Parts: sequence; C-alpha cells; structure tokens
Amino acid sequence: MTYFSSNFKLGILGGGQLGKMLLNDTRKFDIHTSVLDASPEAPCKIACNEFHLGDLMDYDAVYNFGKHVDVLTFEIENVNTQALEALEQEGVLVFPSAKTLQIIQNKATQKLFYQDHGIPTAAFSRFAYTNEIKDAVANGGLQLPFVWKSAQFGYDGNGVKVVRKLTDLNQLPNVACIAETLIPFKKELAVTVARNPDGATAIYPVVEMEFHPEANQVEYVICPARIDPKIAEKATQIALKTSQAFNHVGLLAVEMFLTEDDTILVNEVAPRPHNSGHQTIEASYTSQFEQHLRAILNLPLGNTENKTAGVMVNLVGAENYTGPVAYKNIETIMAMPGVTPHIYGKKETRPFRKMGHVTIVNNSVNEARNIAEKVKSTIQVISHS
Repeated sequence: MTYFSSNFKLGILGGGQLGKMLLNDTRKFDIHTSVLDASPEAPCKIACNEFHLGDLMDYDAVYNFGKHVDVLTFEIENVNTQALEALEQEGVLVFPSAKTLQIIQNKATQKLFYQDHGIPTAAFSRFAYTNEIKDAVANGGLQLPFVWKSAQFGYDGNGVKVVRKLTDLNQLPNVACIAETLIPFKKELAVTVARNPDGATAIYPVVEMEFHPEANQVEYVICPARIDPKIAEKATQIALKTSQAFNHVGLLAVEMFLTEDDTILVNEVAPRPHNSGHQTIEASYTSQFEQHLRAILNLPLGNTENKTAGVMVNLVGAENYTGPVAYKNIETIMAMPGVTPHIYGKKETRPFRKMGHVTIVNNSVNEARNIAEKVKSTIQVISHS
C-alpha cells in the first residue's frame, strides 16, 4: 500500500491537541486524513483534510466514520470499541486494536491484566460502587490511605483521588472503581515503546515526571531521567514486557513508580501519543507523533535517541480565570535559550485546562530544568474577561 500523495485515508478518532500534533507529520508526508470529534471547535479541525462531527462513544458515529478510511487510530481512549470490532471484521485496520483498547479503557481490567502477565504493579481492590469502600475499610479489608480511581473515563487527574480519611469518599461519584495501595515513590517515570504490525519495536529513553500537587497533572517531563543507568535499564525492560503482553501496534506510553527501595511498579499505560513524549518533537531524532505514524503504517521505525536533553512544561489555565484565553509574557519566554511554545488552539481557558506546552532543549538536563522553572513562573494562561 502506498500512503504518500495517494488515495490512502487515515482516520483519527479524537480532534484534540494530540491529533493536531499528529497532523503536523501527516502533512509532512502528504497523507490524507479524516478526523472525528464531537466539538466543532476541535484543535484538529484546521489541520486535517476532512473533519466530521460525531460522538466518539456512539456506535453509529464511529462505525460510519470508520467505514470510509483504510487505517483507523485514536488520540483518546474514550471511544466505542464495539464499533471498532465491527470495523476490524470488515477489514479496516484499527491500531491499536479494539481488544488492546478494551483492556486499557477500564482501570480494573488493566490492573488485572498486569497481574495475569507478571507485570509489577501496586496492590489493589475492585469495587462495583464507591459506596462499598466504607464497608471494606470498616471490616479491615482495606487500609487508609489509598488511591481511589474511577474504573472508566478518568484523565488528567479527573477520576483519581488520594483518600486519607473516610470523609474524602463523600465527594466522589458512586461508580465502578479500584482502591490502590498508596505507593511512597521517589520518582514517577515513563517509557514510550513503539511497535509496528511486523513486531519491530523502538524504545525512547526513560523520562521522569514531576506532578502538580493539587491538580494531579504533570508539570514537568524531564528527558533523560536523572536516574542510575541500571534503573533506566530495568524500567526499559518492564516497558518492553508490557508492550509485548499487550501486543499493541502504535505507541504505548508506560507510566511507572520508582519506590524508595528502587522497585519499579507499572501505574498505567496509554496506547497513543502521550504527554510524557511531547519533548520528543524538539529533543529526539524522531518525534513520538512521527513514530506513531511509522508504527501504525508498518513503516521502518525511526531513531528514538535524544539529539539533546529536553524538558517539557505543561501550560495549563491559571486558577482564577475562565473565558477567552490570553497568554501573558509569552514573548519573554521566547527570548529564553532553547524555548519553543506549542499552543493547542483552545479558545477558552479554565483552571488547570491543558492549553499548550513549552519545550526547553539544552545540552545539560539540569540547565534545561532550571530554564523550565523560569518559564513556568513567567508565562500565565489567563483570560481578559
């Protein structure tokens, strides 16, 4: 099959910023793209060849969209997998597969998958409803503190809550969930593995992530991670084992905890381009977005080495602002060495909404991290209204 300047059509489910960044590379290769999203304001709209409005969880919307493309991929997990299964049976190539996505979509299923495949992960209990947790604590089946996670539809700190006292449960939705042992970790790490249908793999260097304490969102992604090479090798091998277990095609971002005694536990995975790989656009020989395309189209995988150290800072809406977005002091950060802002094209800001990111490249990872802190304290995502 020829993909370049041809009749080939790539379908993308989801029109957010990840899709928009993926489209930079489809345009580079002149690959025809069709995007489905529920929002007429989706960031992808300006960059794809065809834009279709539709609910990603709606069977008919996904099925009817998918019938008109050759390969279907997604930039968000919340999509109708029954429609994907039907499309696969009719010969549409869906990468990653509906089966892989079904396991990952549900946090309880995902955790059981790790247990079944000998992948190290934190201990957990499953509950059909959040209100069953109080009984489990009362009869000694569960100890405080723990991490509550909604089984489905969680993202970016939504659907995740550290429960330190029983009253913390009162604000949570009464849904299927897991209660996970709270791990006292010293670092959060991530490894991105690319895999094509032939089974060839390419692995990016380990990154470390620093989180915002309140929003439970990544503030900084640092590459390479400042860890012992032996630990980096261990993290890489666990990511590779996880990738092989899922038998996925495309990218798999594997997020992990590094504990005080240097144990590595898999937290969760994302079967698509991911926040922990944004620095690859400037810092790597092959960006995660180009690599995802190479993988799903069964093309040779690109070089995953770093050209330089890179740190990524998320740009999120400032706390007390809601409304039409304004970026304050963006010219100031652009004057700093090695700084590249990426603005996602969302017109409305709200507290902690992801509005963009900034990459800082430098030969020294520590210097890049210092500049990242200056970027973080300088730029503000506000609203004039």
